[in-house]
Amino acid sequence: MHILISNDDGYLAQGITTLAAALQQFANVSVVAPDKNRSAASNSLTLDMPLRATTCDNGFVRVDGTPTDCVHLAITGLLTEEPDMVFAGINHGANLGDDVLYSGTVAAATEGRFLGLPAVAISLVGSDPKHFETAAHVAVYLLKKIQAHPLPEDTLLNVNVPDVPVAQLNGYQSTRLGQRHKAEAVIQGSDPRGHTIYWVGPPGSEQDAGPGTDFDAIRNGYVSITPLQLDLTRYDRLEGLREWLAMEAAA
Repeated sequence: MHILISNDDGYLAQGITTLAAALQQFANVSVVAPDKNRSAASNSLTLDMPLRATTCDNGFVRVDGTPTDCVHLAITGLLTEEPDMVFAGINHGANLGDDVLYSGTVAAATEGRFLGLPAVAISLVGSDPKHFETAAHVAVYLLKKIQAHPLPEDTLLNVNVPDVPVAQLNGYQSTRLGQRHKAEAVIQGSDPRGHTIYWVGPPGSEQDAGPGTDFDAIRNGYVSITPLQLDLTRYDRLEGLREWLAMEAAA
């Protein structure tokens, strides 16, 4: 098996180094990752400038682009041998609930799934996570599960791991995405020349975070595994939309 690994924290991040070391015991591994932190890059592709890929001394390839750029480049021409699946991570911090809309880690996995490969995004929850070996243990567990029982073609996995030693994990739960309150207000400041600048505020606190959600699983010490799909169509609203479109507009 040949596994492509990418992330959004950059090719020097502890998470990607730990993940690569764990998975290369069971498969051939290619690492193609951003040359710097590109957190919250979402699914953006670089279309207005060329991409440069540089092979580092440890064999990792760093790319001056987004996580999606990295996976797209790797699968569509950079690698001489197409990979069999994609792992994205280990992300330094959670990707719970609404986070998946912004996450470069989830976007890297999404691009892999979009290009036809099984894909897993894995994140270690915490503001300053420490137990990357726990997330790597989970990644190996999921690799073996996927090899034995392949995922449906329309599914990718978003995995969040509590920041605890492996022995303290309470198990694995199949979860849905929870939701956060809206993001906190932007933080206004000034640059050295007195011009107004803005920092994006922190994400909102938990809102929909009860039993069955990814938030609840993490809170109770479980690995949260959420199946995601690429088709965003709200099928249960199609008929209602047809009826709405047939209504006359106000005079």
